[in-house]
Amino acid sequence: MAISKSEDIYNMIGKNIKKYRKLKGLTQRELAEALLLSDNFIAKLESVTMQTLSVDTLYWIARELDTPVGNFFDESVMEQKK
Repeated sequence: MAISKSEDIYNMIGKNIKKYRKLKGLTQRELAEALLLSDNFIAKLESVTMQTLSVDTLYWIARELDTPVGNFFDESVMEQKK
């Protein structure tokens, strides 16, 4: 599946953030607090709403979740939901 729309890209990133957050055993609130972000922001990232984020925010999320930033661009998480 090729990601073509920007909404799909943000949805893919959000689903992968959720995946790696859960693998690390963190709640949305715990991740948000560690990054000095609101839990509402993390919830929107992980939902189907198109929540944009900066590259530096994505970098700090990746660091907190101990995963390479590139893992957030893994399209297989989109295909699993079909």
